[in-house]
Amino acid sequence: MNKFLTTCAAAFLIASALPASAAWAQQYKKFPVIPLTTGMHVIQAEVVATEAERQQGLMFREHMAQNEGMVFLFGAPAGVCMWMKNTLIPLSVAFIDDDGKIVNIENMKPQSLESHCSKKPVRYALEMTEGWFKQKNIKPGSTIDGLPKSR
Repeated sequence: MNKFLTTCAAAFLIASALPASAAWAQQYKKFPVIPLTTGMHVIQAEVVATEAERQQGLMFREHMAQNEGMVFLFGAPAGVCMWMKNTLIPLSVAFIDDDGKIVNIENMKPQSLESHCSKKPVRYALEMTEGWFKQKNIKPGSTIDGLPKSR
């Protein structure tokens, strides 16, 4: 019995020493992907629409391909803020109104609790790797096409 308790205690210590991100990284869910376009650029965007999906977002992911992103759907236009808790990749977020027009773009640092907010009510937020919008010369006023109306 003593050997069993020692083995259990050792297993617990090893498991608790693993970073939380290692366990999550293997479990994160890939969401449905849709193509979005802006000008000549095509984005493969995972779609998150429920509160639970939006909370998970891109947490614990260690990389994202150049033209991949995540689009957050909100039921109706609202003031929206994003943060980077447990998010390992530096990201840029575009806040997008009901017509698909970018309202503002913010850069976000990994694992930060700093809030980045839309400048007016929006229906969507699109996260891409940091600097993606700037590299493609996509600015506030640019339009994102292909956004879903609901899910």
